[in-house]
Amino acid sequence: MTQLNSNQLWDRFKKYYFEFPSINLGLDISRMKFGDEFIEEFRPNLKKAFQAMDSLEAGGIANPDENRMVGHYWLRNSKLAPTSEIRNSIDAAIKTIEVFSSEVHDGIIKGEGGRFEHLLVVGIGGSALGPQFVSKALSHPNKDKLKAWFIDNTDPDGIDQIKCKLADLLGNTLIIVISKSGGTKETRNGMLEMQAAYKSEGLDFAKHAVAITGEGSTLDKIAEKEGWIKRFPMWDWVGGRTSETSSVGLLPAALQGIDIIGLLDGASSCDQVTRSKSFEENPAAQLACMWHFAGDGHGKKDMVILPYKDRLELFSKYLQQLVMESIGKELDLEKNVVNQGIAVYGNKGSTDQHAYVQQLREGIHNFFVTFIRVLKDRSGESLHVEELVTSGDYLDGFYQGTRKALYENDRESITINITKINSFNIGVLIALYERAVGYYSTLVHINAYHQPGVEAGKKAAEEIISLQVKIINLLSKNTNSAYTIDKIADALEVNAKREEVYHICLHLSSNPSSGIIINEADSIDLVTFSAK
Repeated sequence: MTQLNSNQLWDRFKKYYFEFPSINLGLDISRMKFGDEFIEEFRPNLKKAFQAMDSLEAGGIANPDENRMVGHYWLRNSKLAPTSEIRNSIDAAIKTIEVFSSEVHDGIIKGEGGRFEHLLVVGIGGSALGPQFVSKALSHPNKDKLKAWFIDNTDPDGIDQIKCKLADLLGNTLIIVISKSGGTKETRNGMLEMQAAYKSEGLDFAKHAVAITGEGSTLDKIAEKEGWIKRFPMWDWVGGRTSETSSVGLLPAALQGIDIIGLLDGASSCDQVTRSKSFEENPAAQLACMWHFAGDGHGKKDMVILPYKDRLELFSKYLQQLVMESIGKELDLEKNVVNQGIAVYGNKGSTDQHAYVQQLREGIHNFFVTFIRVLKDRSGESLHVEELVTSGDYLDGFYQGTRKALYENDRESITINITKINSFNIGVLIALYERAVGYYSTLVHINAYHQPGVEAGKKAAEEIISLQVKIINLLSKNTNSAYTIDKIADALEVNAKREEVYHICLHLSSNPSSGIIINEADSIDLVTFSAK
């Protein structure tokens, strides 16, 4: 499409800017350079996507690899659930969350130090990214019931920072451990670290802990045996990256004091709008089509998320998992190698204009932008930093200026308008992208609801840990000897893994608690390792 003049752009905007008043949403795709014929040619593909979504919502097996349903849409409208058992379990979980949170806020449930004032979520991936995003987006420091903290990695230094911040507050801190299977190592490690911290302070961890996990899981059994305060459900038909409207996201939000019913209402309302079978009336379908157009159906361009609001700073991080884990697949549904995916990154406006907008405008053209624009600046009156101009006016001016500057240099963009930041609108954004990912996966003929690459990485990590134990045992039994990498590999019969052996030994020798020492030499072949 050739560059359009201002009058043509205005006409195109009027044609391709869509408003959805029931969910406080506007979607502008006018700066994507598709022709009218693209939409018409794409309608048959969209029809298949709508049919696939209907089947998913009706309880069809949407994840054949694990023979399970995918039911995150039922979480905000349990009447859609395919069985009364599922419907009742959803309703019961929400009610239990509301009652439990109220009892915590009222001091009926409290820690050994008294009323709970802090909340620590221990999780990884979808068990942390969604709760972190919602916590940041909807936090009100003067109104929050509990201050939220997160351990979302197995990084000892990161865990120590949290321990330090909560050092004198553990007796007033409620811990939520989130793991569907209970076998996720990062989450288990965070739990064990915090158990040790409570023990060192003479406190009973179990009196401060709740679990969100699958019934009968390893974590469920631990929580029951140790007498944790409460256990909340995770169901096998909810994936981690679509779990924000389950107990995973609702419990931390409710405890923080966030309006979870508003969040659910926003998601449910967006679900209703995005069930429309019309391109013009369905913002999620519009997003999916634009993703397909931008990347030629193969993710050839990155998705840059630029929210012009500090509260949405973590949105791009949340979307990285939702989009990339769902769409980044080697095989299609017929097991053909397709290597699908869309890379997602972003920061926030107007910070980006002092960071990487320079490259976006003038550098390699391998992306399209999605601006998230929030119309309401703040809850109260704004100071005029110049005559008739507020800081919020500048923020919106920077958004409009960046959008224009990118378009003038042939860079495409989408803009999502929301009225303000509140629970309802955050629920809308979550549901909008969940549905768009679902539609797009059908358009490119992949399974959005499994993650074989993640599982492969976990398996490889377990193999490394197993090899490490063997290395430590070997060196510990031969304390009078120093071993080269070749000698260790020979002794353990792992000559094909000498590089892994080296990296393991190097890491161990950098941490005194391992008891392994490095003896430096001029070359890797001559470096030796020994046990104290």
